[in-house]
Amino acid sequence: MGGRMDGAALAYGGPPPWQWSDLITSWTFEPLVPALSLLLGGWYLASVRTVHRSGGRWQPTRTAAFLGGLLLWAWCTCSGLGVYERILFTDRAVQVVLLLMVVPLLLALGAPVSLLVESSPEPRRERILRVLRSRPSKVLMFPAVSTALLMAPPWLLYFTPWYEWSVSSGTGNVVLHLALVLLGLAYFWPRLQLDPVGREYPHLVGLFITFAEVIFDAGLGIVLIYGGHLVAEHYYAALGRPWGPSLAQDQTWGGNAFWVLGDFVGLPFLAALVRRMVVQGRAETKAVDAELDARFEAAAAQARAAGLPEEDETGMRPWWLDDPNLKHRYGG
Repeated sequence: MGGRMDGAALAYGGPPPWQWSDLITSWTFEPLVPALSLLLGGWYLASVRTVHRSGGRWQPTRTAAFLGGLLLWAWCTCSGLGVYERILFTDRAVQVVLLLMVVPLLLALGAPVSLLVESSPEPRRERILRVLRSRPSKVLMFPAVSTALLMAPPWLLYFTPWYEWSVSSGTGNVVLHLALVLLGLAYFWPRLQLDPVGREYPHLVGLFITFAEVIFDAGLGIVLIYGGHLVAEHYYAALGRPWGPSLAQDQTWGGNAFWVLGDFVGLPFLAALVRRMVVQGRAETKAVDAELDARFEAAAAQARAAGLPEEDETGMRPWWLDDPNLKHRYGG
C-alpha cells in the first residue's frame, strides 16, 4: 500500500495539499480574464467621467458593483480558487456558482448598458436602443429563455463532456470562465431591468423564477451527492492526487457546496429585486400624485377664471368620506 501511495505521489504534478490560506496566498495567472477586466473597468470609469462632464449623474453604488464584479471575476480565476480549479471537484463547484450567479449579478447591478447609452452621442444612442428593441433581443430577454440560460448550464456542465473538457484542456477552462459569466448576464440583465430591455416584465415574474432556480439548484446538488455517478472519474483518477478527500467524498462536498451556495447567493438578487420593486413603486406613486395635483390646479384655475368658487380637490376626496354608512367613522 505504501509503495502505491509513494508511486502516486511521485506521479502527481499538481499543487500541494489545499489549505484555507491558499484562497489568499496562492495565485496563478490566466491572461484573458484579467485583461478583459482591465479593459471593461477602464471603459466603465471613462464612460462615467463622460456622463459627469455632460452634466449627468451616475450612482457610485453602480460603479462599485460593476468594479466589484470584475475584481471577483479575476479573483475566481487567478487566486487559490483558480490554482485548484482543475484539481478538486469542490473547488470547481464553488467557482461555477460564483461565475454563473455572483459575478454576473454584480456586473448587471452596474447597469453597463445604461451607461453606454448615456455616454454615447445621440446617433449611436439611437442605434443601441434600436438593437435592444429588436426581435432577437426580445426573444433573448423572454423570461423562459433567459431562465433556461441560467438553469441549464450547470446540468449540461456536469452531465456532458463539457466538464471533462473544462478540466483537461486549458482552452476549455478559459471558455468555461467566459461562458458562465455571459450566460449569467443574459439572465440577470432582463430580470433586474436596470438597463434598457426590449420588453419589461413584472418583477413578480423574477421572484417566481428565483424560487424555481432554487429548486433546480437543490435538484442538481442532490443528484451530485446521491446519484452514484462520479463526474470526470477517469480524469480525476488519472490525476493521481495523493492528498485530500477521495473522489466520491470530493464530489459529495462539491454537491453540497453547489446546493448551499447556489441558494445563499440568490439572496442578494432577491434583495436587489425587492429594492427595485420598492423604488419603482415609489416613482409610480410620485408620478400619479403629480398628475392628480396638476389636474386639481387646472380645475382650480378654470374655476377662478369663470368666477366660480374653488372646490376642495374635486375628485380627490376618498369615497368612504361621503358614504352615509361609513363617513361618521372617519369624521366625514
